[in-house]
Amino acid sequence: MSGPTGSTTQPSAVPRWLRAFPVPDDAGGRGPDGTTMVEERTGPRSRARPARRLAVHLLGRPRIEVDGTDGYRFRSRKSWALLAFLLLAERPPARAQLTSLLFADAVDPLRALRWCLAEIRRGLGPDAAVDGDPVLLSLPSGTTVDVDVVERGHWTEAIELPGLGSELLDGLEPAHADAYESWLLSQRRRLAGSTESILHEGALGLLARGDLATARALAVRAALMSPLDENHQALLIRLYRLSGDDAAAERQFEAWSAVAADELGAVPGAAVVHAMRERHVGAPRVDAAGIQAMTEAATAAVSAGAFLAGITSFETAVRMADRGATTSLRVDARLVLAEALIHSLGGLDEEGVATLAVAERIAAAAGDAEAVSRARAESGYVDFLRGRYDRAERALEQVRGNPVTTPSTWAKATTYLGSVASDRADYPAAVTLLEEAVRASRMVGEPRREAFARSMLGRVGLLRGDLALAAEHLEVAAGLADREHWLSFIPWPQALLGQVLLTRGDDGAARCLEQSFARACQIGDPCWEGIAARGLALLQEAAGDAEGAIDGLLDARSRSTRLPDPYVWLDVYILDALCRLGLGVGHPRTRAWADEMLDRAARSGMRELTVRAMLHKAALGDPGEAQAAAILAADIENPELTRLVRNALPAASPLG
Repeated sequence: MSGPTGSTTQPSAVPRWLRAFPVPDDAGGRGPDGTTMVEERTGPRSRARPARRLAVHLLGRPRIEVDGTDGYRFRSRKSWALLAFLLLAERPPARAQLTSLLFADAVDPLRALRWCLAEIRRGLGPDAAVDGDPVLLSLPSGTTVDVDVVERGHWTEAIELPGLGSELLDGLEPAHADAYESWLLSQRRRLAGSTESILHEGALGLLARGDLATARALAVRAALMSPLDENHQALLIRLYRLSGDDAAAERQFEAWSAVAADELGAVPGAAVVHAMRERHVGAPRVDAAGIQAMTEAATAAVSAGAFLAGITSFETAVRMADRGATTSLRVDARLVLAEALIHSLGGLDEEGVATLAVAERIAAAAGDAEAVSRARAESGYVDFLRGRYDRAERALEQVRGNPVTTPSTWAKATTYLGSVASDRADYPAAVTLLEEAVRASRMVGEPRREAFARSMLGRVGLLRGDLALAAEHLEVAAGLADREHWLSFIPWPQALLGQVLLTRGDDGAARCLEQSFARACQIGDPCWEGIAARGLALLQEAAGDAEGAIDGLLDARSRSTRLPDPYVWLDVYILDALCRLGLGVGHPRTRAWADEMLDRAARSGMRELTVRAMLHKAALGDPGEAQAAAILAADIENPELTRLVRNALPAASPLG
């Protein structure tokens, strides 16, 4: 789909006008829900009329608005189901697919489909078009679709939506449509994840603007949607502290401490503890040289491993800049603080994002577009790690589209955007972007950036079964990191290379994975430990120790998620291996793993991992999951996934 005010597909220059005409009961037929409808007919284009403002609301009880008032009310719930599918599908669906999905129980499935298409045309009006096979939906220019605003719009628009936080097609599950129900559940999870991301982003944006009361309200809603997300708790506590409501901050901290102990068996993490330290502190007026000296001291402390001391010095530099420096120094001080918070292993991404939000606001007010790009590139990286791909994509595309973005920042944003595409299983886009990132990184002389992009290209090859290409990229990535003495990165490409070697049956896999794991543990990086431990577990499986492999995968999950800002894709990737092994040995927790995997993958929009979770659930006997998986897999260019889906589908299925 296009942006929040665009159409789902680009209308042709002279779109065909299709409309439905009401007729007496004896002239037409009954729709899928027993309502009287007429089949689709074509007619001439009407005379020019003033443009109508069309809004489609799918969140909560669905409805259509025309010029701010309620429009036509669908008489068939399957019409809403069909419209939602047309708006949210990755590509136009064939009529045979739609009939199998929604109307398999009808006496005349194709006629039932035509009835619903006719009602959709009537609801959307004469300036919309719904036609063809596959069915193309074109909306008038300026149409607003609430789910599109949530996924791709600016937070200022999204938080004003009346249905924000409500369920997609609330209460309108169609009967006798198991595959559609599975698809709908995955979309509801995805949109719930997008809503949670918008609420969090909106709270950060309002914090940066100084509207702490409204920011708190959004932060509370985000925390209620995901009560075990420590980053939401950290933001809420920070907002209480900044508002001067220390008692509320204490209550929230105590409540979270109890929840963390009861539900997670843990104490509050660094992000929450640091949020409790938030305060307004004045600083003496100083010059640029003093700020620079403080920043250099902070950088040296972090490099030497004195993380908290370094962060404290960075925070002092920010306060000094606010009291006595130019706008550029205020922004720069925050950017270096944010990068230290995000890229160090302190679990303080949330504070880093809050710092970036303020830096971006100050830079935008001063007209410093390059500083805005730097802030958005880092924000996009955090959203990528958290699986908030719509928000990451939006920020990173803005960086790439900014004409004053420096080549270095452009290369960074392109690397992260390619990684987002890879996580979402948009592999052609991922390859294009990551190859661009490799070229751009070479041009600006940043071999570390090239190593990161190469590692992600290698991962694409591994996931798609192109093992030769994967090995080539991963070997180059590890070599670049080694030459740059980037020891904190080497375990990532090395672990992926170990999995390539294991898939090939190469004896070198064990040495590669063991070395990656040892290095990751030495560094203390949860992500690298998790990916290496996953590989070692699969090595145990290959040796015939399935039970030991399951224990190894559980350990990998525990390692990769021990901080509140983990790489979400990796956790779901580990869950995929757990589900596969659990099915093989009949492990009693397999269903719980599959349910969790589907929830996490669908909420984030990890398309391939969503399909794989559905296939695991299909293997457990859940109806409709294999067909729903086939619908989603049709848009993913991965021969390995295609093979898995075909093996799971009945031979005669029209979705295969």
